[in-house]
Amino acid sequence: MSIWKIKATPEQINQGAPGNMMAHLGILITEVGEDYLVGTMPVDHRTIQPMGLLHGGASVVLAETLGSIAGSLSCNAPDEYVVGLEINANHIKSARNGLVTGIARPIHIGGRTQVWEIRITNEAQELVCISRITLAVIQKKK
Repeated sequence: MSIWKIKATPEQINQGAPGNMMAHLGILITEVGEDYLVGTMPVDHRTIQPMGLLHGGASVVLAETLGSIAGSLSCNAPDEYVVGLEINANHIKSARNGLVTGIARPIHIGGRTQVWEIRITNEAQELVCISRITLAVIQKKK
């Protein structure tokens, strides 16, 4: 059973990316599952730090992007929207090239808060980063 209150394809989500952080870093949504969201980000000149490794901040941007999109799809739009309250990340393994893939899954979807876990892996399916984001569910003023 799907957790999404808003039905969207990866293509529809990616259409909203021009001119924002997703487009700047090359983040693409690749799958919307029944209870998860998947996206990729290249490890290239936009996302590495001076030593040639994936920048931890870029991993956090991928995690926040996936968690925020997932949160948005699982709230009662147009009457609600989500904003980030807190995010944390543990960087487990480095990446130097290729793509990293993030999978966002819910831990808690409530009326006022949501918590999402995002696991980011490299092309060998090794864990690069694990992150958790807490979102506030905001009621739009009428």
